[in-house]
Amino acid sequence: MTYAAQHIQESIQILQKIDAAAIERMADELAALRARGGRLIFLGVGGSAGNCGHAVNDFRKIVGIESYAPTDNVSELTARTNDEGWASIFIEWLKVSKLNNNDAVFVFSVGGGNIEKNISPNLVTALQHAKSVGAKILGVVGRDGGYTAQVADACVIVPTVNNDNVTPHSEAFQAVVWHLLVSHPKLKANQTKWESATGSPAVSTAKVA
Repeated sequence: MTYAAQHIQESIQILQKIDAAAIERMADELAALRARGGRLIFLGVGGSAGNCGHAVNDFRKIVGIESYAPTDNVSELTARTNDEGWASIFIEWLKVSKLNNNDAVFVFSVGGGNIEKNISPNLVTALQHAKSVGAKILGVVGRDGGYTAQVADACVIVPTVNNDNVTPHSEAFQAVVWHLLVSHPKLKANQTKWESATGSPAVSTAKVA
């Protein structure tokens, strides 16, 4: 088997094992978030940070939820890293933004954060703050989900089918899950360009508050 064929086969295995019920719970949480007028904050580092920026666009434009990613502001990100330290970059952003119990934090991460192993401590401190103010926590994470899976209100753990490919599969399926969500009838409020250009049916009855 070629590597390309192996990678595709692994992706098929993940699709067969992924928890669809967890994704549905996430759709319900996001629909409730929009109904109450809350904000959605995406947190991630590395490749997951890039996914956060893309997801912000989709949730704002397609779903109509006010969404942000701290990593989209490189000036603040690097200033906080330089002056205050890497571990506090997200919690301090959330404090200034006055995260509250109307809002939700959505984590994209391979490991989900682990203070003891010093893996993504910035995610852990941010989620501790989110819990303390009553904000909802969502996540799409890999391996065992780390701290994110422990505290989340709804979390999808991307199944591990090859220990050598945990990172690429985790980051790839972050995109699969969030694109599923913005296409979900409970959430999709605005038609996307190519679907409207080819005469696809109008969007669902989902309403933007």
